[in-house]
Amino acid sequence: MRRHSKKKNVMLAVLLIAGGLYLMNHSDFFIASLTKSNEPTPGALSWEAKRLVRKDSWVEKGGYLPLNVSYQLLAGAPSTQQRYLSVGLSSVKRKKGSYLIPTLRSVFSQSSPEERSSMVVVVLLADFDVSWRVSTVREIKTAFTSELEQGHLLVLHVSEEWYPPVTGLKRNYNDAPERVTFRSKQNLDYAFLIHYSTNLGQYYLQLEDDVSSAKNFLSSIKRHVEQQEAKKTTWAMLEFSTLGYIGKLYRSAHLPLLARFLFLFYQEMPCDWLMSHFRELLTQNKPILMKPSLFQHMGTFSSFQGTYNKLKDKDFEEGLYSNPPAEVYTNMSIYQKNFPKLAWAAGESFFWGRSPEKGNYLTVVFTNSAVVTDIIVETGSEGKDLLESALVEIGRNVVTTEKEEKSCKEFQPVGTLENGRFEMQDVDKKYSSASSCLRIQITAGQKDWVIIRKIRIMTKPSTPPHHA
Repeated sequence: MRRHSKKKNVMLAVLLIAGGLYLMNHSDFFIASLTKSNEPTPGALSWEAKRLVRKDSWVEKGGYLPLNVSYQLLAGAPSTQQRYLSVGLSSVKRKKGSYLIPTLRSVFSQSSPEERSSMVVVVLLADFDVSWRVSTVREIKTAFTSELEQGHLLVLHVSEEWYPPVTGLKRNYNDAPERVTFRSKQNLDYAFLIHYSTNLGQYYLQLEDDVSSAKNFLSSIKRHVEQQEAKKTTWAMLEFSTLGYIGKLYRSAHLPLLARFLFLFYQEMPCDWLMSHFRELLTQNKPILMKPSLFQHMGTFSSFQGTYNKLKDKDFEEGLYSNPPAEVYTNMSIYQKNFPKLAWAAGESFFWGRSPEKGNYLTVVFTNSAVVTDIIVETGSEGKDLLESALVEIGRNVVTTEKEEKSCKEFQPVGTLENGRFEMQDVDKKYSSASSCLRIQITAGQKDWVIIRKIRIMTKPSTPPHHA
């Protein structure tokens, strides 16, 4: 009996040793490692590989498949304090043009000091050309000294040794080998970038290195997140741009899964296709696209072979869009589907009407009354279809008309259009009462058709009456 037990123990020990040797020999993608790389230091750059992650992170608890990767920190210093938002973007050397510095400048310049203190931007320099990395880091250090010192900007690199093969891969969708290599390498870049960004912020925003940002985009993102949470929406990804892998927002808790998902399926399809599958796997069946778009593609030449790329997001609005919820009515003849509400909505769509007559109108009726502080009305396109003669009015006391439309009982004129445009600031200094309507009243007919491209207002809550 003892002999049999001894034999069992010996067999168990042999199995354990064999299993250990197997794991050691197959540890490239199954053993976590954040050790310092042996790659020689190019130029005067200081290489580090420290990555601060909260100890209570569920990734660090070891319950999920780790990634084997070493990060070289080229500039900046990670903070131990979690921010509200981490912003990630990957950049490679382009054959034509370079947009990284303008992209970073837009991210920071379009943010208030309070917003900058609530975010950290992580840039992965994903090209294996050492001289390009050295010169790019030098540019970044010169242009963003304070952002680096304050922990608002981190610059990373992952050396080639940590990448699985990116050549000789299967050609899904009959893509050319060069295209397969490019998109597969890009998926791996994003996987490493997202993996590093885990827990740097409560939320993670994916950008590309050739975009411009809308004013106060972080505040807009925060407001939309709060709205989704209030509605108890199940979401895995909120989209703040219709283009590519631009303006996609994730919860930080999902980043380890996303990084591994991109890594495991890196050679299957482009990243913007993979992200849709990831969203559906996390039970968000339909996209949640926020308007206006907060990010616009600025690049003219693609990072893939320098090909011409003129993609633009028609729903992008650089200024802060603040129109309140409202209904829009008109008695002008509408051309095709260019409805009046498009002049009020965010983006580049517009109202297009046939020749207006004196007495025609476009009326916006607010869902809730508010004090109007600023008004902008823009008409026409490239000097044509301008609204030549019209009065801008604000109104109070909502009523229902004979046509079953909403309007206001009383209107006050605030100004007239000049050269097809009207703009007025500090409206509340003259009209301090809460308004419920804004109306554009045609004061003279015209033969030309009319385009109303944009109606924008800013408001503040009305002050409730004081009771003694």
